[in-house]
Amino acid sequence: MGTIAFLGTGLLGSAFAEAAAKRGDDVTAWNRSPDKVLALAPFGVKAAATPADAVQGVDRVHLILKDDAVVEDVIATARPGLSSSTVLIDHSTTLPKLTAERVTRLQAEGIQYLHCPVFMGPAAARNAQGSMLASGPETVFNSVKAELARMTGRLDYLGERPDLAALNKLFGNAMFIGLWGILADILTLAKAGGVEPEDAITLLGRLDLNGAAASRGTNMAACNFTPTFELAMARKDVGLMLETAGNQPLAALRSIAARMDQLIAAGYGAEDAGVLAIDAVRQS
Repeated sequence: MGTIAFLGTGLLGSAFAEAAAKRGDDVTAWNRSPDKVLALAPFGVKAAATPADAVQGVDRVHLILKDDAVVEDVIATARPGLSSSTVLIDHSTTLPKLTAERVTRLQAEGIQYLHCPVFMGPAAARNAQGSMLASGPETVFNSVKAELARMTGRLDYLGERPDLAALNKLFGNAMFIGLWGILADILTLAKAGGVEPEDAITLLGRLDLNGAAASRGTNMAACNFTPTFELAMARKDVGLMLETAGNQPLAALRSIAARMDQLIAAGYGAEDAGVLAIDAVRQS
């Protein structure tokens, strides 16, 4: 079992700390709001007054923080307590450019640092489910691989390119947030059409969304816009959706319609609707 510290005990951080303590790890935690750490005392988590106190003599430090600025501030505050053998594992969702700079800088300063963002909520963290990404020095990853695997249902090492986990975390979150926006719009359509919201969501279960994302996404990435569903026809359908919604607020569909109109005006109406990605994938 390990001796570890958690810096940041919000919803996700507290779940990670609780799970680690239940697995038998010796866990110390720090948070800007001390009451969030004290709430973990029943699980055996010890509270530290400062980040430097929390990381004294530990094998691993797990960071679960708000953003890049907070990550930098907390690492700087923790530095006096770090030993050269301690591994910093940052689960925060951060800007890829700044993450790459941080990994490179800290490595040059002799600090072992990995960026390991996750796709999981508190319940998944307590039960070692969900997914964890990792990028950074391979030797550092290999030294903590077994311990990271105990925290998650799936662990993917993406290589030494320092910003790759940060980028992939944004890819995944873009998919989730975009999906939530479309789901909100579907519920708006259901309301406008007198359909119960639960029935509208149940209907979506009949669709092979994973297959659709994989097949059309592959074609879009390859800049293959051979039509199976023409952009002009897709725009017609979006028009029907907008007319059905009327003046109700929409999260995504009006922006999609505007982008379609731009591309149709540029002459892409007969291409596949995946041509929405044309500016992202065509060679300049």
